[in-house]
Amino acid sequence: MKTFPLQSLTLAQAQQKQFALVDTLCRHFPGADFLAGGDLGLAPGLNQPRVTQRVEKVLAEAFHAEAAVLVQGAGTGAIRAGLAALLKPGQLLLVHDAPVYPTTQVLIEQMGITLVRVDFNCLPAIARAITQHRPDAALVQHTRQQPQDSYDLAEVLSEIAQNGVPTLTDDNYAVMKVERIGCECGATLSTFSCFKLFGPEGVGAVVGEAAAIARIRATMYSGGSQIQGVQALEVLRGLVFAPVMHAVQAGVSERLLTMLNSGVLPEVKQAVIANAQSKVLIVEFHQPIAAGVLGEAQKRGALPYPVGAESKYEIPPLFYRLSGTFREANPLLGDYAIRINPNRSGEETVLRILRESVSAMMCE
Repeated sequence: MKTFPLQSLTLAQAQQKQFALVDTLCRHFPGADFLAGGDLGLAPGLNQPRVTQRVEKVLAEAFHAEAAVLVQGAGTGAIRAGLAALLKPGQLLLVHDAPVYPTTQVLIEQMGITLVRVDFNCLPAIARAITQHRPDAALVQHTRQQPQDSYDLAEVLSEIAQNGVPTLTDDNYAVMKVERIGCECGATLSTFSCFKLFGPEGVGAVVGEAAAIARIRATMYSGGSQIQGVQALEVLRGLVFAPVMHAVQAGVSERLLTMLNSGVLPEVKQAVIANAQSKVLIVEFHQPIAAGVLGEAQKRGALPYPVGAESKYEIPPLFYRLSGTFREANPLLGDYAIRINPNRSGEETVLRILRESVSAMMCE
């Protein structure tokens, strides 16, 4: 299996991204302001908590965008808000010709959106599809939907923009891991879950053009639809730690890749790094022992399922089945391969759990 993972930040690059975010934060939260708990409710003249507005300004500046808005519903809520800002029910949405992430598929069905599918790995095909179908907007997933995907996000966005179509990027699992997200590559809107960036449960972010953000904000009139100031501050607290933590995690995965492909475990046929959807190590065995290995791994300390897929709660390594979109693209691979996310662990812990789990299976 050949994969084309996104280029992770180096540790030095991640540190610089952290430092830049903190510098922005300092300019918007002078003195002891950041130590306060955050306000609640609809401040007169703003119709949202004042601290939430300040955090949104930090996010917009950090991602070099015109505006940002925090929304309920985590990443799914952010994509829902973004799609609603760019499309009306029943309109046409250009998407990659690959399995759509399940929660996004539900949103598409709820809005009655008609999909126009095209292979994003082929830029000329994108232009032809737009000319033929005239879609009203495009959705581009930053990470990979199938192992063979190799498209460059900036190139795809540029091709779509040249044809006058607004774009929304699903940047989940890419934010603070790579140099630029969608809005920094020309997308109309970027969407992501703050829960996947060590932030609070249920909070999503939409970052991009001010006019589209204003359409989202117009739907958030009531107090119950607002992200409160205390939640917004938690978004920033988690986001500050994300780049370095993810760079460390990427380093662990890369060292594990070298070890496993050098034959440290003879039962392993091959290992690859893939964005499926989070950047993980896919380990393929010679025999169909994937399910058994997963069962044994959780007895030895591995997490058996994700919480938010890289949330603040996920510290031990995750040993889990392949993602739904990857299994849909490669149905037989599910019996032979698992995905491993080191989370905050080192390669020694991952190798110990994997070795002991495989050994237990082979002894049965």
